[in-house]
Amino acid sequence: MQLNQGARRPNGLPLKWEELTSPTLGRLLNSEAFTVGLLPVGATEQHGPHLPAGTDTIIAQALCDTLSTHGGCISMPALPIGASWWHGKSLAGTIGTSGEEVSRLAVTVARGAADSGLRRLLFVNGHVGNVAALSMACDRLRVELPDMLVGVLSWWEVDAQVTEEVCSDALDWHANRAETSLMLALRPELVDIAAAKGADDPDRTAGMIFRYRCSQVSTNGVTGKPSEADAEMGQRLWNNITAAGAEIVARANKEKPPL
Repeated sequence: MQLNQGARRPNGLPLKWEELTSPTLGRLLNSEAFTVGLLPVGATEQHGPHLPAGTDTIIAQALCDTLSTHGGCISMPALPIGASWWHGKSLAGTIGTSGEEVSRLAVTVARGAADSGLRRLLFVNGHVGNVAALSMACDRLRVELPDMLVGVLSWWEVDAQVTEEVCSDALDWHANRAETSLMLALRPELVDIAAAKGADDPDRTAGMIFRYRCSQVSTNGVTGKPSEADAEMGQRLWNNITAAGAEIVARANKEKPPL
């Protein structure tokens, strides 16, 4: 199948890097028009008693895939291991690494994508713990790959309304009402809704000066109120996230350095 910039898969299917042939990718990435690469960066970590360990990766990949159906961008294979060491060992499920390692791997993937012709890259972040690591990666890439434009899109920060809703039951949120609602909208078969009903745990970090391990701030890996989650809220939130994300991608296709 011939794919040009802005082309979409038939029937609204996502445009995914790993499903395209080398010649097709070459034409797409080296065309005169711009194509933004969307690299999902997630985590594999405990998400309380009710959500799967891959929640952060699932949401990030779903966002990239959905945005790629709008044209002007391509969804890339996810990085599923994030900066999650502080989740510890008391709750099963976490396969984490350091922020330095996440940053290093993000840079390595960006270099490989640049070798294929990609010139605009957004790290689409699904895990709060990756924020510093991806900022470090962008700093390095700005110097080492001056012909590539790089940035970070964290789904909970795509606009003020989304951020407000995500943080409504906990500022230091994890597996909370919003995240659980999103999973009920995206992958309901992976949510243990009965366990969610008894999983609420308050945010204990208000006023804290130091940073703590998960076991020091949560009894069960949750911060927030997953008992209040529902699929309708999740779909509404997802619609807002994807609409804001599509607008960001459209701008990213046109943006040029100010000087």
